[in-house]
Amino acid sequence: MATSTTKRSSAVKITPRRKTSGSSPKPVSNVDPVAPATTVTAPDPIVVGSNAVVTIPEMRKKELIDLVVERSGIKKKDAKPVVEAMLAVLGEAIGGGRELNLQPLGKLRINRTEERSNGRVIICKLRQSLAASENSSAADKSASAPLAEDKG
Repeated sequence: MATSTTKRSSAVKITPRRKTSGSSPKPVSNVDPVAPATTVTAPDPIVVGSNAVVTIPEMRKKELIDLVVERSGIKKKDAKPVVEAMLAVLGEAIGGGRELNLQPLGKLRINRTEERSNGRVIICKLRQSLAASENSSAADKSASAPLAEDKG
């Protein structure tokens, strides 16, 4: 069998075939002097089952200190060194490979660590108890409620 090695020209225009069943549509002229030119827009895409990820901005140390001050009611100058010391202790414990069980934060278990040129990557798992999170929110509500009412 011989194979053909002919080149096809890129200028060849291929026209689609028309259906032969029923009445065939009449050819439409591309230029109509009476009708104004219209633009055709594509329909909006239909999204089926979106996996949209909502990103929440990361919490910085300043925001953490502000929230601790708001929740505890102590002065910022008193809360800041305590929060910074707590973060240092937690960082040292995680860096040393220790597991943490700090409710209501949860139980943190280190899966593996990877040494990189710019630092150490620690892959860990944090499990939060549902009961602990419900109890902590109930405790926060009861802490803000007055213990006794004045009958004055």
